[in-house]
Amino acid sequence: MEYAGFLLVIATGIAVILISLALDFLWARSIPVRFFYYILRAPGVVVHECAHMLGCMLTGAKIRNVVLFSKEGGSVTYNPPVIPVIGNVVISTAPLFCIPLVLSLCTWFFSAYLGCLLPALPLSVDSTDAVVVMGGGILATFTQNLLVHFNAWFLVYLYLVLSLILSAAPSMQDIRNASIGICILAIIGVLILWSQIPWAVSILTEITRNIGMGFSLGLGFGLIALVLSSPLLIIYFYRRTA
Repeated sequence: MEYAGFLLVIATGIAVILISLALDFLWARSIPVRFFYYILRAPGVVVHECAHMLGCMLTGAKIRNVVLFSKEGGSVTYNPPVIPVIGNVVISTAPLFCIPLVLSLCTWFFSAYLGCLLPALPLSVDSTDAVVVMGGGILATFTQNLLVHFNAWFLVYLYLVLSLILSAAPSMQDIRNASIGICILAIIGVLILWSQIPWAVSILTEITRNIGMGFSLGLGFGLIALVLSSPLLIIYFYRRTA
């Protein structure tokens, strides 16, 4: 495994977080009636908090209180996890992995049972060409489901994609909780690559491959949400420059 592949996985994860934060910022300021913004965010916030709960259960952290949805969003408070360092990273970043998984299941369901023509997103993004191909497939999906063969269920699918992507990014509290652990794990990863110990590099490669699959799916769904939000992006930047 090369340094470039390791860094690419990190860059993909950062891209997913930035897309999520940017789109949430955009939609929060574009919907005039706050009630509709809450409706838009509700499914994503619920899944986000459920992901944190799952992270708590996996790391042995006792859950003290759960708020699945409120005007301020959701929250999960918990005792320190049994697994040190890694525990906080797992809990805080769980939505980054769980939300693409939920969206993958939604894609399968809407495609298999509701007649939506949806693209099979790649499980790895190893070049800019892969991103371009992914973007082309996503644009073709909009054309097929809205223009060629209109499918009302596709609108429901887009609502779920947008809602979940808006909630994919960790909150500032999540980032604070996981920051030290993430830095330690990143340094360990670099040291393992530098050491070139075969068994250690092999384990790191497998872990990174699985993490990269989640991030790649997140990026694909993020691009779908970005296409859906493009009219708002144009209006927003036009107002800023006018």
